Amino acid sequence: IDHFGNRRLRTVGELIQNQIRVGMSRMERVVRERMTTQDVEAITPQTLINIRPVVAAIKEFFGTSQLSQFMDQNNPLSGLTHKRRLSALGPGGLSRERAGLEVRDVHPSHYGRMCPIETPEGPNIGLIGSLSVYARVNPFGFIETPY
Repeated sequence: IDHFGNRRLRTVGELIQNQIRVGMSRMERVVRERMTTQDVEAITPQTLINIRPVVAAIKEFFGTSQLSQFMDQNNPLSGLTHKRRLSALGPGGLSRERAGLEVRDVHPSHYGRMCPIETPEGPNIGLIGSLSVYARVNPFGFIETPY
């Protein structure tokens, strides 16, 4: 169950894409509502389209999501480490309270994919890690390793 061959990463682009999709569906609902209530001759794109739902969805993600945080910019190495961080927490993932020892432990499939050493101490141990040096994420969201 903890095999990395079965785990799929949700990248930043995918998370933002989902938020934009939510905002666009809200905007579509507003446009449809306005099209039914307004006069056909007086309708213009400026009166129909309001981008506030899209902006609100993006702000909601960056403001309230567990997966959004300020990047550590103390030095270039800390910034790079922050960009390569993996998290099993958040929506669609685990919670600190529900995660057992099996999930937090090092699995043989982590070899070459996730660094077994770089994980925080405390309640997040084993739930937050870093991508290994030569590991990369393929277009389908799976972690690949050269060996």
